[in-house]
Amino acid sequence: MSDLRKGLNAKEIFKYPEMLTLIGFFVLCIFFSFASEQFLTTNNITNIVRQVSINGILAVGMTFVILTGGIDLSVGAVMALTGTIMAGMMINYGMPPIVAVLIGILLGAVIGYVNGLFVSRARIPAIIVTLAMMEVARGAALLYTGGYPLSGLPESYAFIGRGYLFGVIPMPAVIMVLVFVVAYIILNHLPIGRYIYAIGGNEEAVRLSGVKVKRVKAFVYLVSGVTAAISGLIMTSRLSSGQPMAGEGYELDAIAAVVLGGTAIAGGRGHIFGTLLGALLLGVLSNGLNLMGVSPYVQRVLKGVIIVAAIYYTSFRQKD
Repeated sequence: MSDLRKGLNAKEIFKYPEMLTLIGFFVLCIFFSFASEQFLTTNNITNIVRQVSINGILAVGMTFVILTGGIDLSVGAVMALTGTIMAGMMINYGMPPIVAVLIGILLGAVIGYVNGLFVSRARIPAIIVTLAMMEVARGAALLYTGGYPLSGLPESYAFIGRGYLFGVIPMPAVIMVLVFVVAYIILNHLPIGRYIYAIGGNEEAVRLSGVKVKRVKAFVYLVSGVTAAISGLIMTSRLSSGQPMAGEGYELDAIAAVVLGGTAIAGGRGHIFGTLLGALLLGVLSNGLNLMGVSPYVQRVLKGVIIVAAIYYTSFRQKD
């Protein structure tokens, strides 16, 4: 950080992936502001904020997991399952929104913890465990809803996804900021945060030092499940319905935000602030390309290229 205070030359900037992401974000904003008259309108900026909020919250949990050297491919499906469960609790059983939300978040925590147990105690590779959980959660969401959206949510519930704090700040943005603040405190000011980084750097050394590595690993997947449920809450509220196919492909967006923010895919290195920048960059890119009429298929190709490039860069930087 002392280098940042003294000022960075062009060569030094490449040592800080967060700086590159921040520069890319501003470059995209400038480009799209000229490419489309609608980009800088209030409605469009609000739309970007809402979209970024969902992916940003998902990416927080993904950051915890990736910092330990793991991966969670189930977040999109867990987001759909918890969202439909919340909707079903309110529509079918008349539960108050707060109770339904707590049930959904608890379900997300349980699913995440189960992922963590299989990864840490059964020693099954994270990609296999979470891929299987992705299928289980998606199938459960479709079974629960019969494959159809659940509509008829209370009007008060819509405030979470479509309301404004003080009539100005979109509620999803408020929730996202709170989630990032909590994540920052955990990763930078609590012992478990140091353990998370250390496990990604050298898991065996951490185990030999007496740290309960299995518990820490279970915790990071639990966090990922909770953030997936919070994203499901916002999505369900925003759409005013429980969508069993919601969140499809969102796991890749979350991974992209994390690696774009400079977190090493092998773990042990990264910053939650970088994840926020990565989510903002992806949100602006997607929104700008939509305004320009670029095909969604082309956007998927670009997203894949961006993920590979970001992983290559962070891996190359670690070798240095």
